Amino acid sequence: MNTTDSVEVEPVGRVVTSVRVENLEDLFAARNGTLPEDRVRRIEIAEARVDTGATMFSLPTHMIQQLGLKKIRDRTVVTTRGVATAAVYDAVRLTILGRDCTVDVIEVPDGVPPLVGPIPLEALDLVVNPAARTLTTNPAHGGEQVLELL
Repeated sequence: MNTTDSVEVEPVGRVVTSVRVENLEDLFAARNGTLPEDRVRRIEIAEARVDTGATMFSLPTHMIQQLGLKKIRDRTVVTTRGVATAAVYDAVRLTILGRDCTVDVIEVPDGVPPLVGPIPLEALDLVVNPAARTLTTNPAHGGEQVLELL
């Protein structure tokens, strides 16, 4: 697989990537046999924005509702408009370029694209090449997903 499969670059220089987001509670229920696999709530997003300033993984309200996620707390966040409060929702399984991780979801308003920040990128061992405006596997790890525990 080419390390840039599923990654497109918007004309303004932003990196976008396709992602799969799955309801973790549903995945556990399917694994335990209490929910058929085809009933697991999941969404495929063709163009999630890779945003190294976003920190976490964010989804618009309608996608959170589609996944059936539950709010777990509020957190103070810093946005381009200043300090605000954002809702944090259940963790999901996030898959990008064939790699997956578990990550909490921060709510953003409808109209804001899904945002993939550095925390999930670190867990997935993916890096942004700003010169090429691409998302790729970490070249320091020879194509393998490696977690650094330094």
